[in-house]
Amino acid sequence: MCLAQPAAPPQYETVVVTGTYEPLTLDEIDRTVTVLLARERELLLNSIGDLLALDASLDLQQRAPDGVQGDLSIRGSNFGQTLVLLNGERLNDSQSGHHDMDIPVPLAAIARVEVLSGSGSTMYGSDAVAGAINIITQPPEDAEVRLRTAFGNFGSNQQSVSMAGSLGGISEQLVAARDFSDGFMPDRDYRNLQFSSTTHFATRLGSGDVTLGYMDHPFGANQFYGDYNSWEDTKTWLAAVRQELGKKTTASFAFRRHSDLYVLLRNDPDFYANHHADESWQAALRRREQVSPVITVNYGVEGLSESIVSNNLGIHQRARAAAYGSIDFRTLRRFSLSLAAREEVYRSFSGEFCPTIAGGYWLSSKWKLRASASRAFRVPSYTDLYYNDPGNQGNPNLQPERAWTYETGLDWNPAPRLRVDLGVFMRRERDDIDYYRSDPNAIWVALNIDNLNFSGVEGSVRWMPSHSQTIDISYTGLRATEDTVPLGYTKYTFQYPKQTGIAAWQASLPKGFLFRVRLGVRDPFGAGPYALLDAYAASSHGRVRPFLQLTNITGTSYQEIQGVQMPGMTALGGIEIMVYGH
Repeated sequence: MCLAQPAAPPQYETVVVTGTYEPLTLDEIDRTVTVLLARERELLLNSIGDLLALDASLDLQQRAPDGVQGDLSIRGSNFGQTLVLLNGERLNDSQSGHHDMDIPVPLAAIARVEVLSGSGSTMYGSDAVAGAINIITQPPEDAEVRLRTAFGNFGSNQQSVSMAGSLGGISEQLVAARDFSDGFMPDRDYRNLQFSSTTHFATRLGSGDVTLGYMDHPFGANQFYGDYNSWEDTKTWLAAVRQELGKKTTASFAFRRHSDLYVLLRNDPDFYANHHADESWQAALRRREQVSPVITVNYGVEGLSESIVSNNLGIHQRARAAAYGSIDFRTLRRFSLSLAAREEVYRSFSGEFCPTIAGGYWLSSKWKLRASASRAFRVPSYTDLYYNDPGNQGNPNLQPERAWTYETGLDWNPAPRLRVDLGVFMRRERDDIDYYRSDPNAIWVALNIDNLNFSGVEGSVRWMPSHSQTIDISYTGLRATEDTVPLGYTKYTFQYPKQTGIAAWQASLPKGFLFRVRLGVRDPFGAGPYALLDAYAASSHGRVRPFLQLTNITGTSYQEIQGVQMPGMTALGGIEIMVYGH
């Protein structure tokens, strides 16, 4: 594997499928979309969290390393307001947004992650209040067999195998991975198991894909939900299929099952335990019409069914159906305008109407001005509605969250190796779902907050000083206001970072030496700022490829979620063996 890139590759050549109904090059997108390449960086990554840490607008509030459990926030949102997709299919968990990042495919199966910042309910329905991330898998182009093993401090022990090949019109990748750790403190051990199958095929009707995934994450949950030596085990099963029906129509179907076993006291499991199992079925039929060389129409219908069986939440089922349509006017590198709307029906035919308008105008060959306005909503999770324990109480009368996002940006491409993006945004939320208590001794009760407003500025620079080096700098600043409940009496509303800055350098040097250094600074609301320095090195030369990953090199003491301590310096070293392939 080599991270060297061809001389002078224009950034706008990257093709994205998130944020629009059809694939477009990055410079033609009129929304704020970031593309994070995984396969080209795989030797320099340990988990999907390492990849998401390269975007300052993303805040992965982890409770433990390596994807054990993290809450993903975009532009200051809470964890339920970010939609997680796998190849365009929903992964969000109907029980709780705490499980949205239970990704049932290993890192080796992921080709890239596309991040849509800003409301995405017009395209995807509920939960995309602040944005969406789309994790995209695809088999490698060449046949290969790769083995990987690594060891590190805190008893870290990792192994994975990836096999890929093609026969006729079918290409396939099988990946299995496991990740063990004794934990950096008592009751913070974990064990991650992941298996996936990604199949791409061609038929007379068109191309198709089948994705199968499984994940099992048992982990010690000390401090996760209070000062208890808790334990938890989450599992995810996923099956998804997509098939083109000719050149204009695509059908898709997916099934997801998630289970969550939680024990309050690990040394006394019978004292208090919850077991939840939820399932979701989703289907979609989409069609595209090229009305003229500059006008495209997209429309379709979708359906979603969700159910849960839980000793605490009870037995519940709900369904939603949606229809959408869009018209896109586009003269490449001159002018674009997209008008789209979605009507989603649920709860005895009550519905949500979510329109979006987005446009862009090329001021010159190097400058582009873009702007958008969009509406989003989120239905309460089953935990929001029905959960009860000695410290928390759900509310079955909760209303869905609603929000409008307005943003404008300026893109500057002065040279093929330099791209600069600047933007400002506002998000106006109504009926925001949070937990409230009247004093520190009271229990948390779910409620709707009348008004919650976010405003912010973000910018990014990508510079390639040579064909083998890339420098990425990004910054996001946020400010939130609300006038419903006293500050400090809500659980999640003010858990956002006021400022986040990231600087990353990546290089592919002669003889296959690869390096990446990342410096991230986070300034959380209500706490002091802190900086994390990470460094990665590897060799992609030959069939035996050693790598070394050092995170939090300075040993900074920090908490991404208040009350949950994160580890100090972590070192992981290992080798990847290319048994077969280039």
